[in-house]
Amino acid sequence: MGALIDSQAAIEALKNQKIGSLGMDVYENERDLFFEDKSNDVIQDDVFRRLSACHNVLFTGHQAFLTAEALTSISETTLQNLEQLSKGETCPNALF
Repeated sequence: MGALIDSQAAIEALKNQKIGSLGMDVYENERDLFFEDKSNDVIQDDVFRRLSACHNVLFTGHQAFLTAEALTSISETTLQNLEQLSKGETCPNALF
């Protein structure tokens, strides 16, 4: 099961037409699929293979951030973080 979606349940919902189409920017087991060239490999992940075989399923591969709105928000947040840090203020997005 993924963090946001149960992929097996999504397959069943697609088969039963409870979901008309599905777009996924992230897949829970993507590490074994997307970060190196596997063009000549047989996909071993049966859930991914079943989802990718559906004509009404689209994988976007971490492209959801690539919109004008998202990039504007990322830029604004980054500038706010830098301003807070330069003033010695606590930054709510600090990792350390």
